[in-house]
Amino acid sequence: MSLTTKPLTAETWADFAVLVEAHNGVWGGCWCMGFHPEGVGRGHTPEGNRDAKRAHTMAGTVHQILVYADGECVGWCQYGTPAELPNINNRKKYDSTAADTPTWRIGCIFTASKHRGRGVARAAVKGALDAIAQAGGGIIEAYPEQTADRPPQRGGYLHTGPEALYAQFGFIRDRKIAKWRWVMRADVPAAPDS
Repeated sequence: MSLTTKPLTAETWADFAVLVEAHNGVWGGCWCMGFHPEGVGRGHTPEGNRDAKRAHTMAGTVHQILVYADGECVGWCQYGTPAELPNINNRKKYDSTAADTPTWRIGCIFTASKHRGRGVARAAVKGALDAIAQAGGGIIEAYPEQTADRPPQRGGYLHTGPEALYAQFGFIRDRKIAKWRWVMRADVPAAPDS
């Protein structure tokens, strides 16, 4: 399977929307809005989340890499500045142990159910890191879950990704913010032509 990537833009919105709709709005209607300032949950509807994500996309206030397999959008990696993605999991613990603010954050990753285990998440994260390097690089944080030395998670989906995925790209543990969640960091240099 050959994987390619493209940014989420007005031109690729329809591809993204088809993937999200095929997966019940993702996590019951999130539409990948959980990390955005508007957030999700109480007072939000799947339709409202869709409209908010579309508005961000059309305004160019979203950073997201889409992964394609044979022309079909099969996954993504969301990233952005802390101002673009303020809503991270375990925020209270995160804030109480924070020393400095990263340049970029990786929010969530998603892979279509029939494409899991085929390198889609890895391609998505690599695409996001390449885009960050093109934008000038900097300190990047991710908030993955530890899977090593942990009981199996039945039916669980790691929406922020597994720790091992980020370790492949040189991310290292910075601090623990929940029983199985870590802040991991990497310093990505600017691309030579950025």
